[in-house]
Amino acid sequence: MGPKAKKSARKKKITKAERLKQLQEEEERRQKEEEEARVKHEKEEMERLERQRIEREKWHQLEAKDLERRNEELEELYLLEECFPEAEKLKRDTRLLSQWNHYIQCDGSPDPSVSPEINTFISLWKEETNETLEEVIAKSKLVLNLIEKLRLLLLQTPSYDLEDKTIIQYRGSILELQELLHLKFNVATERLLRQASTLADLDSGNMEKVIQDENVTLYVWANLKKNPRYRSVRFSETQIRFEIPRILATSGIAIRLLHTHYDHATPLRPVSASLQGHTATVTHFVKDEVQKGEAEISKELQEEYKQQECESVSVCEEETKVEEQGDIEVQMSFVQEESEATKCKLEMKLLSEAVFAAQLLLIENANEKPCFCEDNEVDLCQFTTLGGVYHLDIFELPPQCKPMKGWMIVEILKEGLQKYIYPPESTEDFETENAFPPIEVTLEVQENVIFFEDPMVARWDAEGKHWQTDGISNVLYQSEERLITFSLETFGPVTLIQDTHINMPFQSWELRPLDVNKVLLTVTTVFTEIQIQIKENLCMLASVKVDNKKHSSTLEGRWMTPISFILALKETGLNIFPTGHSHFYVVINHKLREHLTEEEPVQDPNWTLLMFSGDRAQRLKINENSETFSEALKEETEFHSTLYHLVKDFASKEAMEKIRSSKCQFIDSVCYMLLSTRLLSYS
Repeated sequence: MGPKAKKSARKKKITKAERLKQLQEEEERRQKEEEEARVKHEKEEMERLERQRIEREKWHQLEAKDLERRNEELEELYLLEECFPEAEKLKRDTRLLSQWNHYIQCDGSPDPSVSPEINTFISLWKEETNETLEEVIAKSKLVLNLIEKLRLLLLQTPSYDLEDKTIIQYRGSILELQELLHLKFNVATERLLRQASTLADLDSGNMEKVIQDENVTLYVWANLKKNPRYRSVRFSETQIRFEIPRILATSGIAIRLLHTHYDHATPLRPVSASLQGHTATVTHFVKDEVQKGEAEISKELQEEYKQQECESVSVCEEETKVEEQGDIEVQMSFVQEESEATKCKLEMKLLSEAVFAAQLLLIENANEKPCFCEDNEVDLCQFTTLGGVYHLDIFELPPQCKPMKGWMIVEILKEGLQKYIYPPESTEDFETENAFPPIEVTLEVQENVIFFEDPMVARWDAEGKHWQTDGISNVLYQSEERLITFSLETFGPVTLIQDTHINMPFQSWELRPLDVNKVLLTVTTVFTEIQIQIKENLCMLASVKVDNKKHSSTLEGRWMTPISFILALKETGLNIFPTGHSHFYVVINHKLREHLTEEEPVQDPNWTLLMFSGDRAQRLKINENSETFSEALKEETEFHSTLYHLVKDFASKEAMEKIRSSKCQFIDSVCYMLLSTRLLSYS
């Protein structure tokens, strides 16, 4: 091979003409690309505008179609909503039947709604002054039952059926029964303490008495020996304990712990001014409309009667008077039936309006937050008392019984049982500054009450008539042992409180049908999952989970009316029911729309997402896996005035038949529970 040719070290130089030609080609290519992009953009924009025009036309057509059938759909909805006044009529019948059943029982117990009966009962019980604690506790079951009946009457009877004087009567009877019951416990305690020396323990020389009942637990200790070394008082077979100072250990005193599983210390909630005004307006409106309707019906009846009488006389001139009178009576009967039907229709319409107004009150928010004067006062709109009230009292020992010649002689003080003031109002006579230290108390927490956080301790201020948190220190809660220990500066009623809205806002909720006229409502919060079964006019706690663990409750398996059920849940600490003031303490959701996310796995992948804005219902194009929310309408679907008519478009005939055949009481109960929980606002 010959030698390789050497590469040129120099690059070929581009001439000026070639460079200009190259630049010109690049410019032409750029212009061509820009022109193609412009044409493409214009085409896409025209297509987009055309799609928007088509969608807008389709949207307007759907809106027009929705407006055309709106009146028809709303009329059908009004017919469906007749279930609410029907359910209210059944409730009225149930209340009347309950009164009648009580009347025919003749068991000697008074009807608390009848003022003479309850007043007679109270007067007769006041005259009984020689009862033992066991007898008072046995009688307290009847008294508590009467109080509960009056509470339910105030809550279950619609506001438009309650007159102001009736409300005052019921509330007055409740307060009088509560005060008399507590007075009876004091009188019976005095009788027990007079016999303390005969009931003294052989080992300690002091008296100890424990009485346990389903509603009350009583602990009484009498210091008979006055031993300064005996400063730890612990009741046998319990964890109840007091650490008393030397001055109490050497005094003739008695300590009583009366644990009532109910709360009669907290004042009854006053009826709000707005509710009273609304009640008066509705009641007056209903009465006026009924009277007006009756007057119109009576007028029509008279006119019909005259007209029928004239026609009968003109047509039946040749007939006998007996036959003529018979025809008139038949016609009169027919007219009366028509007038009764008209009157019934008017009453149902007015009842429907009153029921709807009462439902709105359940979701009405207060305009102002309650104000409190003192820093340590407990806000009962923010906190709830749980586990009843612990009445802690120190009494002066009354004179003891003395045996004499086969008789028991006892001095009865005219002023009755006297409280021992600790600490005394004046401490000048005592040398040491710390002669009256706080008393350490250990209490047992009621078993059927759930505390999701360590409870707070509050004491009752008798002067201010409210609960407050000062004067209490060194609080220690043992959740497993269900014991709470604290130091108390002065004795009196104490209670445990928990944040009312500790389970709000809700994390999720679900309403799932189980059978005809039976559903399961599941509410999940930060701490618990509550499942509630609803059937006809009853509710039942199906299960409770606390921290993802099954929790047994005494309410499980017990069917109750919705209002009684809600009260029972609140008393056990399972409060998922906002009040009119709850929006001041919980951040609520003002938008009534939600969509599922990947964080909430769905068992059934065929969920349909619907949206209701208040005047229009539509089926959404998005699904539960969509990343963003969109109001876009699903293809081949239409607008409707109500969710009911929207569901009709894709639901089966069997499903719609089940909806139409649902009982009015069942629909009313589900509606009441949904309004009481306000799941859309507090989720």
